[in-house]
Amino acid sequence: MLKELPSVTFKIRSTNEFENDDICFMDGENPWTDVTSDEMFSNKRVLIFSLPGAFTPTCTSRQLPGFDAMFPDLQNLGIDEIYCISVNDSFVMNAWSQKLNVKNIKLIPDGTGEFTQKMGMLVNKDHLGFGMRSWRYAVIADNMKVEKFFVEPGKNDNGDDEDPYLETSPENVISKLKA
Repeated sequence: MLKELPSVTFKIRSTNEFENDDICFMDGENPWTDVTSDEMFSNKRVLIFSLPGAFTPTCTSRQLPGFDAMFPDLQNLGIDEIYCISVNDSFVMNAWSQKLNVKNIKLIPDGTGEFTQKMGMLVNKDHLGFGMRSWRYAVIADNMKVEKFFVEPGKNDNGDDEDPYLETSPENVISKLKA
């Protein structure tokens, strides 16, 4: 199992055109920001969870809202910040965050899947028309060092998955942190 979070650079859209349901275009400004995983995850204790895709049923109805609502409980257990990573682009992640009115979680686009691949969690979801995506996992890391790793069973590339959701639920993560 991984001992340290990988060092990668994320391409993040620093403006969210979807904030007011008004798509705007900025003249001459660069709305993109490069942010490294070291900048995001160093010198703090973080919970990172990853999922197959923004706007997908379980991710949208249960996982993201669940972690958002349980942020105070996780803070009480020593978590400084929560991040949601998905192999989606920044436009999709910004729109998803806006649609769900996410308050406590930072959504990170892993558009190329580089972070996910280095975590060992990149899987082929061609059978669903998704292409390469993340297997559902969660990790607790302190200053980039992995403390706990939660992975849903059945990780595979052949389409036999049922998209399990138990190990990476906020309730399970909280339970394991309390133990």
